[in-house]
Order: sequence, then C-alpha cells, then structure tokens
Amino acid sequence: MLALLILVTGLVYPLAVTAIGRVAFPHQAGGSLIRVDGQVVGSELIGQAFDDPRYFWGRPSATTPLPYNAAASAGSNLGPSNDALTLAVQTRVDALHAANASVGVDNSAPVPVDLVTASGSGLDPHISPAAAEWQVARVARARNLSEGQVRSLVAQNTQDRQLGFLGEPRVNVLELNMALDALQ
Repeated sequence: MLALLILVTGLVYPLAVTAIGRVAFPHQAGGSLIRVDGQVVGSELIGQAFDDPRYFWGRPSATTPLPYNAAASAGSNLGPSNDALTLAVQTRVDALHAANASVGVDNSAPVPVDLVTASGSGLDPHISPAAAEWQVARVARARNLSEGQVRSLVAQNTQDRQLGFLGEPRVNVLELNMALDALQ
C-alpha cells in the first residue's frame, strides 16, 4: 500500500497536474514569460530592479543577496517600529527624490508607500496607480515626453481588479517600461 501511495502521490499525480497545466494554461505554466523579439526579458509575475530616472521604479525587493530572487522569496519581517525598516524606507525616499532632482523635478507630494516598502514575497511586479502617477513627471522629463503622453501609457497599462472586485488596480512595471521603450 505504501509503494502504491508513493507512486500515485509522488509521481502520477504531479505529472498529471503538470500536464493539465501545460495544456490548459501554457503561458502561466511556462512562467508567464515576457518575450521581445524571441528573447525573454522578464516575467509578468516577478519584479525587476529599475533605478534609471527614465523608467518607472517598482516596489523594493526584500530578497537577499540579489533583488527579486525568486529562490529567496520572503518578506523582511521588519515591523513598523524597527529602526532598520525606518532607515531602509528613508533611504528609498531619498533615492526617489534624488532621481527626481537629477532631471530637474521637484515633487513634494508624499511618496506612496508601495514605492518604499517591499511586498510580502519581495517579488511583486506591480505598483499602485498612485505610485505610477508620483513618477510621471520624472519619467516624462527624463525622456523629453509630455506628462500627458506618459500618463496615457500609465492608464493603458493599469489593470483593473480581478473579476471586478478582487484586489486593487495595479500597474505592471516591466510592461509599462517596455511600452515607454516602444514609444521612444
């Protein structure tokens, strides 16, 4: 009986589920990869580090030693009263303001929290529409585009709630940055 259960639960079932997933949901089962000219540039499901003022920046990653390392997916477990978290958030706020200043943008609006705190997995590829809006002036100035053009791209790349009521509206940072590159 033990050998039969090992065979069924350890081999037959996982192979069957994998086969069904690959047939029914090939894009998702293959990692939701984004390709440009046949080359993989990323995944819809895992964020990437952007620090160039010409691009929208995503949520910070809590994975170490490399950012957005799926093998090390985890939150930081730092609470709101932790000095290390306070310092990390302030460092991120300073970096965002420095990026704005580097292209001559003075944005005194409060920085949206999702631009300075990592998600629970440390891999989130999305930001809120408010976080994208906060960055519009910097990206537009760095690319010599009008803010209206950049805002339009943000609107085109904003995904609604799933099924109309699950989650929050969100913007996939990699897809938005790819749309910017396609524009210029």
